[in-house]
Amino acid sequence: MIKNILFLLVVFLTNIIQCITGFAGTVLAMPFSVMLIGYDAAKAILNLLGLLASVYIVIICFKHINKKELGKMTGIMLAGMAAGMYLKRFFTANPSLLYKTLGIIVIAFAVMNAVKFFRHKEDKELPAPVSVILLVLSGVVHGMFVCGGPLLVTYASGKLKDKDEFRGTLSAVWIILNGILFVSDIIGGSFDAPTVRLTLISAAVLAAALVAGNLISKKMSRKVFLILTYILMLISGISLLIK
Repeated sequence: MIKNILFLLVVFLTNIIQCITGFAGTVLAMPFSVMLIGYDAAKAILNLLGLLASVYIVIICFKHINKKELGKMTGIMLAGMAAGMYLKRFFTANPSLLYKTLGIIVIAFAVMNAVKFFRHKEDKELPAPVSVILLVLSGVVHGMFVCGGPLLVTYASGKLKDKDEFRGTLSAVWIILNGILFVSDIIGGSFDAPTVRLTLISAAVLAAALVAGNLISKKMSRKVFLILTYILMLISGISLLIK
């Protein structure tokens, strides 16, 4: 019971940060969630919450979706995601290796985004080969841990300059990818009765977090929350390495 309550707190706080900063919610939530409720339940619930949040964003940004980039990102990432879903089978048999791999990925994301943030450099379009590699790796990470967002953001930031185009297109990608993972989780039996109950409560917590995030974003600096996000990502990644 205590672990479930802590998990709901993680969902609430990380989605407030997601609402304010526009990214990192799942990446930040996944390490703590894995330690609190286990890999299978954490992956299934966070994936569904990401799907629900994406549906909301697509509804309000539908007309801004870049269909050409949507097709490209989805097609390449699906190949990577298939590889990630296959690779996770080898990791789930060894929880320690699974945690350490996720820890390294989270730390790498934190450092990568922190350097980008503090250098204040304008996002530039990446060379074609680098773009493809980035999208494939994003798919692999998403297939394993449902947190390929930071790599996709790195790619998309050089392609999609308009805010609504950016949010709408990326959210459409997550609807497709997370939808596939959702079906896979159902077939794989990840949604047993306790997980379904926790998912329903988590959905209500997600809604509250989005409301709170919108209110806070109007009064507090996004820069402060970005710095906080990078610090928390580093802490969560390190905690997985020493678990």
